[in-house]
Amino acid sequence: MTQITWLADDPNTAFPPLEQAFIEPDGLLAAGGDLSPARLLNAYRHGIFPWYSEGQPILWWSPDPRCILFPEKLKISRSLRKTMKKQAFEIHMDTAFTKVMRACAESRPDQPGTWITDDMLNAYVQMHELGYAHSIECWQNDHLVGGLYGIAIGQVFFGESMFSRVSDASKVALVHLCQYLIAHDFKLIDSQVHSAHLESLGAEMIPRQEFAALVQQYTATGQSPGKWKKE
Repeated sequence: MTQITWLADDPNTAFPPLEQAFIEPDGLLAAGGDLSPARLLNAYRHGIFPWYSEGQPILWWSPDPRCILFPEKLKISRSLRKTMKKQAFEIHMDTAFTKVMRACAESRPDQPGTWITDDMLNAYVQMHELGYAHSIECWQNDHLVGGLYGIAIGQVFFGESMFSRVSDASKVALVHLCQYLIAHDFKLIDSQVHSAHLESLGAEMIPRQEFAALVQQYTATGQSPGKWKKE
């Protein structure tokens, strides 16, 4: 039986090669370490992300194949276009990052638990303060009703989670994210794992090796860290 790699305390320690990731569970690569900014940036730049539940050690993943979305390939349905035309939401960026994360962490009918632990929340809020983590927010009558958040490095946006309290709110947030990314020459959204919902929006699956090569290329150049503003 293959043994999982346990990470050393030094956040700059290299992750094992992606080829060592488990087939079952798909993409499990390593355990342990911490959620320091240095470790997270190292992970994302190599196509790796943390995902674990309360009570578990930190688990690091790189599934094969990988679900991605090219911003210019976003599929906007006829009904979503109607919602966009109504301008039912006020859109903001990076004004309520912590609120977006907490909303994403709330239990849902199909997901009673959450992987957004307090440690994850604190780590990504720190990444937000450093200018790497961003939120797109949909507001109605001064209430946050939908949004998403993720990590931006170079020309890649690594999507983490989204939520809706009103129909289409998260989809509208995704449309505005893609518009922003296209305007700022981003090349790729990492959607991590496949879902029928993401596929309906234009996401596709590519081999992990191809994904890792794109990430290496596109995180090397592009936008510097900093707060985002709606234009």
